[in-house]
Amino acid sequence: MSIQPLQSYLSVEDYLNLEQHSNLRHEYIAGQVYAMSGGSEAHDLISVNLLTRLRTHLRGSGCRVFSGNMKVKIESLDLFYYPDVSVTCDLQDREKYFKTRPCSIVEVLSPNTERVDRHEKWNNYRQLDSLQEYVLVSQTEMKVEIYRRGDRGDWTREIFGPADTIQFAAVGLEMTVAEIYEEVEL
Repeated sequence: MSIQPLQSYLSVEDYLNLEQHSNLRHEYIAGQVYAMSGGSEAHDLISVNLLTRLRTHLRGSGCRVFSGNMKVKIESLDLFYYPDVSVTCDLQDREKYFKTRPCSIVEVLSPNTERVDRHEKWNNYRQLDSLQEYVLVSQTEMKVEIYRRGDRGDWTREIFGPADTIQFAAVGLEMTVAEIYEEVEL
């Protein structure tokens, strides 16, 4: 995300209209609009590997998987983010240009976004009652972190390395860390 907003204030309606006609993606934070930067080859391969496995696994289940081109709206905070991968299993989550009830969100970390993904976005995504897992994937080492919501609403964190297998409990998928990093040069 860039540091400077594009203009001082934009309504949600104007933002959604901008996104439909723009060649760039922008995140929306309480009236401020920020242009998104492009990703690296590693970033894209990691996202595609996850997206492909999730889509194949969830086909026919009613759950839908979205790439980094689908926004997630956090209504209570007046925010729209573009997570790298998101999954919604809520049949009522049918907005055309954004989702409001994801059960799983993945962010691929980069040097420019890691601080925001780890802190700001993590704090904000937790406001989504539907969210069960928040996944952070490193681009610089084979390391995956998963934050999971417990039965009482508390969150736990698990860290996985190169030889580990991950259980994505929110969607019932088991996947190795090696599969996530397939064809990625670190």
